[in-house]
Amino acid sequence: MGKFQLFPDQASAMAPQVDLLFFYLCAVTFFFTLLIGVLVVAFAIIYRRKHEDERPAETHTSKLLEITWIVIPFILTMVMFAWGAVIFVNYSTPPKNAMEINVIGKQWMWKVQHPDSQREINELHVPINEDIRLTMTSEDVIHDFSIPAFRVKMDVVPGRYTTEWFRPTKVGQYHIFCDQYCGTEHSRMVGKVTVMTQGDYQAWLSGQVRGLTPVAAGRELFQQYNCVKCHSQYAPTMANLYMSKVDVWEDGKLKTVIADEDYLRDSIVNPAHQIVDGYVGKQNMPAFKDQLSEEQIMQLVAYIKSLGQNEDKEDPVRMRNSYVPKPPATPEMNGLLTK
Repeated sequence: MGKFQLFPDQASAMAPQVDLLFFYLCAVTFFFTLLIGVLVVAFAIIYRRKHEDERPAETHTSKLLEITWIVIPFILTMVMFAWGAVIFVNYSTPPKNAMEINVIGKQWMWKVQHPDSQREINELHVPINEDIRLTMTSEDVIHDFSIPAFRVKMDVVPGRYTTEWFRPTKVGQYHIFCDQYCGTEHSRMVGKVTVMTQGDYQAWLSGQVRGLTPVAAGRELFQQYNCVKCHSQYAPTMANLYMSKVDVWEDGKLKTVIADEDYLRDSIVNPAHQIVDGYVGKQNMPAFKDQLSEEQIMQLVAYIKSLGQNEDKEDPVRMRNSYVPKPPATPEMNGLLTK
């Protein structure tokens, strides 16, 4: 950091792939720009009119030439498309065992929380040669989390989650930029990623102030807002919900959706948007949009995600799997559902 470079360091597993594609695009562009420029000048000289009475000889179309200038550009552009598609798919599909780190953009800073509860502002410490998945959202306007040395960037959008992932391969410090204009202090919304050896990273973790992990904090919120009262008896279970298929009613139509992170967030902040099939008319879950911060919502989502993975049979939400709930006993309970 601090020294001028024409290109950023290649500090992630994806960086060489992105650079190779970039150089291929540049080479094709340069070659055909030069070829066309040279031919334009050459033809202008060779076929210029020599005198006023000159008439050009009659020419005939060459089918071979037409096929050539159609097929060659087609092949070159298809290589661009296929190569770019492979990189895009790889970039859009984080590994399942990746370390999950939450990132919240806010004018004008980046707030980071690690899975072991450590927090950072405008900094991100990660271990080398380990897959890292960032789950990101914004508290105000659209931002963009960009790490040029890793060749990754993604818009950070209010009201939804976006993700990006990388595998750092080079120890050092690298810039974080906001690549989306977000207000008067946009140019100062910067930070740094510190890539460390596994030993140094563990030492860094042990030296940080620990608090509640996102899952533990989400569990406390679940209890604090008494979510367990309905979701253990009268509302859909949260156990094994994450990434499962859910039949919901939306705008009067029944459809099947995947209970991903965006679905979980939407169910918390706007429960009337998509109502689980079988609970129409019973919806009475309060909207938490103005009651919870984005960080608290991410903690609740982390907790719900954990219910599909752990084996804690005593968890009050998991207990929902151990019995069939009885129908509401009183008219007052008929409106207790939630989503």
